[in-house]
Amino acid sequence: MSRKIEGERIYLTPIRSEDSETYARWLNELETSIFLALFPQIITPESSRDYFAQATVRGDHLFGITLRENNTLIGSGGLLNIDFINRKAEIGLYIGAQDCLNQGYGSETVMLLLDYGFQVLNLNSIHLIPFSFNPRAIRCYDKCGFKIAGRLRETCIINGKKYDQIYMDILASEFPGFRLKEKIKLLLPE
Repeated sequence: MSRKIEGERIYLTPIRSEDSETYARWLNELETSIFLALFPQIITPESSRDYFAQATVRGDHLFGITLRENNTLIGSGGLLNIDFINRKAEIGLYIGAQDCLNQGYGSETVMLLLDYGFQVLNLNSIHLIPFSFNPRAIRCYDKCGFKIAGRLRETCIINGKKYDQIYMDILASEFPGFRLKEKIKLLLPE
């Protein structure tokens, strides 16, 4: 398996079509799909493969999240809807392996994706839109430096209860760099 972006405990690799069945299984589990607003859909391995193929055509940068210690795939993340003219993108991720939740893998993934977006893709702004019923994600993004930029009220209704979408963003000037900044300096001449 090729390594693309290495962190302390995880690494991000390009999405592989042979993992489509695993992604489909995770995205059909309520514990994962509800936070991604995918719960009304049935995801098949074929539709998962099609999504990744279309994402590549759109120019999204999607990665598998893999544990360094044993090369186990635990989720997916990436930068979506990249706008190189205005230097902005949306970040998205999920940890599908339920036994890997609440262990900091999401935060590490966010930091690696921010580093990649700001240092490699030269983006200026990265945003995301979690639902108010996902405080774990909101805490993660806050810890990684995102700020609340606004909210759309009552945009999601689940089981008769209404929830907001929280708009969060971070600017390149607010991100100190994580790992790639130093690595890039080592590779390029002064």
